Amino acid sequence: MNRIEQLEKLKQLQIWDIIIIGGGANGLGVAVDAASRGYKTILLEAVDFAKGTSSRSTKLAHGGVRYLEQGNLPLVIEALKERGLMEKNAGHLVKNESFIIPNYNWWGGYFYTIGLKLYDLLAGRLSLGSSNYLSKEKTLKLLPTIEPEGLQSGVIYHDGQFDDSRLAINLAQTAVEKGACVLNHFKITQLLKDENNQVTGVVAIDGESQKEHAIQGKAVINATGVFTNAIMKMNDTVYKKHIVSSQGIHLVFDKSFLPGDYALMIPKTSDGRVLFAVPWHDKIVVGTTDTLVKKPSLEPIALEKEIEFILQAAQKFLTKNPTRADVLSVFAGLRPLAAPDKKGQSTKEVSRSHKLIVSETGLITITGGKWTTYRKIAEDIVDKAILVHQLPKRKCITNHLSIHGNKKNSPADLENHLYIYGTDSAAILQLQENEPELKEKLHPDYDYTLAEVVWAIRYEMATTVEDVLARRVRLLFLDARVAIACSSKVAQLLAKELGHDEAWIQNQLAEFKSVANGFLLREFRVL
Repeated sequence: MNRIEQLEKLKQLQIWDIIIIGGGANGLGVAVDAASRGYKTILLEAVDFAKGTSSRSTKLAHGGVRYLEQGNLPLVIEALKERGLMEKNAGHLVKNESFIIPNYNWWGGYFYTIGLKLYDLLAGRLSLGSSNYLSKEKTLKLLPTIEPEGLQSGVIYHDGQFDDSRLAINLAQTAVEKGACVLNHFKITQLLKDENNQVTGVVAIDGESQKEHAIQGKAVINATGVFTNAIMKMNDTVYKKHIVSSQGIHLVFDKSFLPGDYALMIPKTSDGRVLFAVPWHDKIVVGTTDTLVKKPSLEPIALEKEIEFILQAAQKFLTKNPTRADVLSVFAGLRPLAAPDKKGQSTKEVSRSHKLIVSETGLITITGGKWTTYRKIAEDIVDKAILVHQLPKRKCITNHLSIHGNKKNSPADLENHLYIYGTDSAAILQLQENEPELKEKLHPDYDYTLAEVVWAIRYEMATTVEDVLARRVRLLFLDARVAIACSSKVAQLLAKELGHDEAWIQNQLAEFKSVANGFLLREFRVL
């Protein structure tokens, strides 16, 4: 996946079958689906793949225990099926995670055991394992830092856990392998229309060269997540608000706060939310919140009240109390929720199901959805595009389509940090052998090497320091201070590989520091 090659591909076609705006989970899913069916497909992402919501999830591939409680069985059944397919199609990134619910009342153990047995049943043959009641003693053994006072029992269940932006990169690579043209740092500035007011393409600016491109296509898909309304505005000056943004934040801590391999799930915090503490890349990710946001932002910042809420909730359930000084990184993500039908409806009540909107202009827009169901959402979108734009009928084949990097029938070696690259890990090791200077670590406390940075630049279309440290190597999400400390090494390598000068390096470092400071609590920001 090389940007120069993709730009060449862009020039070779006059009319595309499907133009996708947005390179998050849904957009990339559509690119894989459409290209694998043989449609001429192009995807354009304004910043970088998974720059927005799709890199800021709780890192769960799950059916949604909360949706089960709400009685939304169709969504749970669909998500459980997709979770199972995700594990099979991207086994290097999606793994089985055991979750434990601690119960501090006598009935909780029985109540959640029954509910989760139904969860297992709904998963059918794609179940990841059976749920079971745990005694107080067993719960404390599996979760040694859980608050013992008042603990009655526990329930263990299984769900999926994954690396979100790594999957996004692998989806982009899969789309390219299937013949799609995929470009990041390519911003849409206008929708092209014919005399009948039908959308016939887009105008986009290449962020690297500032060159403008007019791109013609039969079907245009708006998969821009929280920025959906901005594209809708281009489409029609009089438009209904289709998306509301809900912010969810996560705090990242050292593994010592929840040692072992088990994740913690609190089904009801003080305000009725679900709280997760999930092991991820040798850290613990704790979240999330649900706060309505008036205006979407590319860099959402965690609110103080959200940070305090998660800290207090974590302190209530963990014997090793995390404090502000223990926060290695804080990241905020915006959920693109379908706007509520009823006025005053809370974001927690808004359905996470996806909706497709076909405008009078022929623009197809996707709202809602979640990472776990990205494949099914993509299938629905392409089916709709075939119907609306009379494309030749071709069946979806992504059910059992292996994603780039997938190691079939070979479990990932989670002890080796290169496991996230799947089948590419051997090539990264070879790169280190060919260019021994690339064996150098990015930072003494972490295993990431310069070879991974070079790999991201040459084969994963990383063009900025942030592309590398946020979404290829996940350092910004794991330890923001260390990410800032490594940024100079990364900028130097980018400049060397892509032919940039010293002024570019300095500009990149300033831009990255500005973004990275949003991942630090205010008193720890780097000046």
